[in-house]
Amino acid sequence: MSDLQYALVAYVRNALGQFVDDLRCELHPEHAHLPTHVSILPPRPLAGSEADAVERLVQVCSRIEPFEIGMGAVETFLPTTPTVFLQITFAAYKLRELHDLVNSEGLRFEEPLPYMPHLTIAKLETIERARRVYQCSRDRWDRYEGSRRTTIEKLTFVRGHDHLWTDLAPVELGGKRLAGSQR
Repeated sequence: MSDLQYALVAYVRNALGQFVDDLRCELHPEHAHLPTHVSILPPRPLAGSEADAVERLVQVCSRIEPFEIGMGAVETFLPTTPTVFLQITFAAYKLRELHDLVNSEGLRFEEPLPYMPHLTIAKLETIERARRVYQCSRDRWDRYEGSRRTTIEKLTFVRGHDHLWTDLAPVELGGKRLAGSQR
């Protein structure tokens, strides 16, 4: 299998996203360059061309209206993986439905773990470090006074590996294709 992977994400570019960006910068600076996002399709190989994948995304996403999601508690995937995240408690089912719709044709992939919508704070190297980041993240989240919601209206198809990703094409929910995107 090639090291090259593809994913579909929804960037969170509001006060909530800034909170997570700042928290990640402080607690896991090695990944501070990664913008806050919700993964719709986790990393996977591509079966077909990038252009075909983008066309499929535009086709599927044209039928989905933008929707709002809300964050719940800070959680971890311990002991399976040392990942700390915000649980999505409001409209997580819409993300699951969107995942199931776009996980098809050239984007189809049997993921090693069931898809669970979440907003990653940090994916760490060790369980012990994840426990420390989890506790600090919980304390900070408890004091966060901003909105715990965000609207999913634009997705971004990305290519990369490890922690280096490049945006390939933005796709709006509801049918519009954004100017400047690849064909």
